[in-house]
Amino acid sequence: MWDNHTDRAMKISVQGKQLDVGDALRERIETTVEQIAAKYFANPIDATVTLSREGSELQADINVHIGKGISVTSEGSSNDAHTAFDAAAERIDKQLRRYKRRLRDHHRGHNGEAVPAAQYVLAAEAEEGPEPEGGDGWEPVVVAEMETNIEMLTVGEAVMRMDLASAPALMFRNRAHGGLNMVYRRPDGNVGWVDPPSPSQS
Repeated sequence: MWDNHTDRAMKISVQGKQLDVGDALRERIETTVEQIAAKYFANPIDATVTLSREGSELQADINVHIGKGISVTSEGSSNDAHTAFDAAAERIDKQLRRYKRRLRDHHRGHNGEAVPAAQYVLAAEAEEGPEPEGGDGWEPVVVAEMETNIEMLTVGEAVMRMDLASAPALMFRNRAHGGLNMVYRRPDGNVGWVDPPSPSQS
């Protein structure tokens, strides 16, 4: 795997996994990503594009960091690297176009209210084998630990961020009352919203 960082105002990294990204494709990726980001934002921060081989197909993953706590991600797959990247780039462009006004309003109104929190990655439970002994059953094993921030957002802002990041769920502090909330993508395509009562209300 190799990566390339350009000297442009927007830092762009192109990475190849189990394949060699040629100079022509690398330049095309850098130019396209820069043009898409510049259409919507004056100062996008950085972007990473990863091309990888998934069986017989090639997959392109794009992540564009456009502001504090806001990233836009997309992916595309095809038997051709150019086509896979084009599909991912088209989705990024569509997402930014959809949220262009709201992102700019959000950026102007963002006051940095966030609470630091620990974030953990737990090992998946084995699909096969005997059921663990003990009343509590499976005890999760922490395989990674990192820091994150829980942002103060409106419900609409939380849904926007979840959608832009292609995330299955997002925890946030509800700007209306300061309590912890969560939005998540339901199997039917709609968005679920969890708003537990505060201790004083329960």
